[in-house]
Amino acid sequence: MRNGRPQRGFTYVGLLIAVAVIAAGSATVLGAGANLQLRDNEAELLAIGREFRQALQAYAEATPVGQPTAPKELAELLRDPRYPGVRRHLRRIYPDPLTGRNDWGIERSPDGRISGIHSLSPTPTLRHTGFPTGMEGFEKAGRHDEWVFALTPVSTARLTP
Repeated sequence: MRNGRPQRGFTYVGLLIAVAVIAAGSATVLGAGANLQLRDNEAELLAIGREFRQALQAYAEATPVGQPTAPKELAELLRDPRYPGVRRHLRRIYPDPLTGRNDWGIERSPDGRISGIHSLSPTPTLRHTGFPTGMEGFEKAGRHDEWVFALTPVSTARLTP
């Protein structure tokens, strides 16, 4: 005590330490939450990719003799122009869960037709094992835009600079 009054500096230092501990804990929790969100988005991307792949397969299987087996645009999966009535291979163009937009990277065959789609997100992948059948090649991918959903798997080396 100085001049009969207690010193109050220790309370201030204790408060600063408490704030620092709370901030560090909050940062850890937020980082874990972001990781969980990315894992959910990856799972949704795989599910949507399977839908697109199945739509491309259905389009190819429904091809009349002498017609191309792949669409020129994604809209042709929503309403197949090769038939007079409404024939759908996909109910809607799903938004990319990683970017939130309806824009997709499109892989094209030499004749300009769609051979596959991929996300436009260059973010690193969290998942590297345990992919569904037909997507085992994704284990080698380091980024989400390297996950190409195609009838015939596309090498991830094509995107590496």
